[in-house]
Amino acid sequence: MVRAVVGANWGDEGKGKITDVLGKDSDIIVRFQGGANAGHTIVNDYGKFALHTLPSGVFYDHTTSIIGNGVALNIPVLFQEIRGIVERGVPTPRILVSDRAQIVMSYHILFDKLEEERLAGKSFGSTKSGIAPFYSDKYAKIGFQVSELFMEESELKEKIERVLVQKNVILEHLYHAPALQVEDIYKELMGYKEMVEPYVCDVSTYLWNAVKEGKNILLEGQLGTLKDPDHGIYPMVTSSSTLAAYGAIGAGIPPYEIRQIITVCKAYSSSVGAGAFVSEIFDAEADELRNRGGDGGEYGATTGRPRRMGWFDCVASKYGCRLQGTTDVAFTVLDVLGYLDEIPVCTGYEIDGEVTTEFPVTRLLEKAKPVYEMLPGWKCDIRGIKNYEELPENCRNYVEFIEKQIGFPITMVSNGPGRDDIIFRKK
Repeated sequence: MVRAVVGANWGDEGKGKITDVLGKDSDIIVRFQGGANAGHTIVNDYGKFALHTLPSGVFYDHTTSIIGNGVALNIPVLFQEIRGIVERGVPTPRILVSDRAQIVMSYHILFDKLEEERLAGKSFGSTKSGIAPFYSDKYAKIGFQVSELFMEESELKEKIERVLVQKNVILEHLYHAPALQVEDIYKELMGYKEMVEPYVCDVSTYLWNAVKEGKNILLEGQLGTLKDPDHGIYPMVTSSSTLAAYGAIGAGIPPYEIRQIITVCKAYSSSVGAGAFVSEIFDAEADELRNRGGDGGEYGATTGRPRRMGWFDCVASKYGCRLQGTTDVAFTVLDVLGYLDEIPVCTGYEIDGEVTTEFPVTRLLEKAKPVYEMLPGWKCDIRGIKNYEELPENCRNYVEFIEKQIGFPITMVSNGPGRDDIIFRKK
């Protein structure tokens, strides 16, 4: 059976923890899109980890972790992560890398930094990980696939030369930066080849056989619906599809094999980066939620930037779950809200004097004002509770109110950062 774990909102929903929890019953875990520009925070028996490229199931010794063809593969970051977890006592994970995955080059990171500097105050809030330039090259058909590391030297150098003709025009005339050299890029690629060669695999065939054998496969997405380039808050989005539907493409499996889609929602809202955020809160109110939130505060796992904070947004979450094709909602960080007397929930948007519960396009979203409903808080610590019925009444009312508003079943409730801080709830 194939399952997918994806995000409903702006990312940072807690997908890493849910993947880690579900990894116990999985044979194979696949990253199918995105790159090292966002991270998943995991807390388990080995400690606290921030992963950026590795699938979040690498902490189990019975799983195989796969980097799918849809991933923006930064090879040095991948191997730095592997070394980092092994040095902390985690058994060396079994890793496979798709021969069709494409490589984040050093010049992608350079172009990302130079473009953000050029845009200055109008920048997109990039993490400067090279992701947008990488995907631009992929779809312009001038990227480097892992399989191309095994080309003849003359053939590979000829391609590098063709690519650099374009790159150097932009570098020299737009950014006024030094030109790239063919030999330097060839040397870079050969270094990547040496690192990744033992792990390269025809992943789509491997997964096809695994499906036929009845293996449990878990697809792990990065970011969330609202960062999707088609359906998100364009242009303040990422450069790869964040939807579960793309899991079939980014892993190389038939779409009909994805039988369960677990969409992760936070019990409040948070976001890293620019863009419309209707239920955002500010100043002391935001600082208190940020400092209490997550595990040790709401700060980006990759950048360390303070996350923008807001109350739960039913409009955005309903939309996000619908686009994902949600079968189950995992509701995270519910324990964080135990300090509040009352909890605001955004149930609609007021746009030009009219209230809507449907998520609009960006130009209208930027004019939207939140419509709130106040729910009573439960004023106690809920960590350690294992059964849903044992949660305080107001806590259960909060969960059930949101479930009704978004229209999708909340079947998992996370009430703490650890692997065991999870409550399974029947549909």
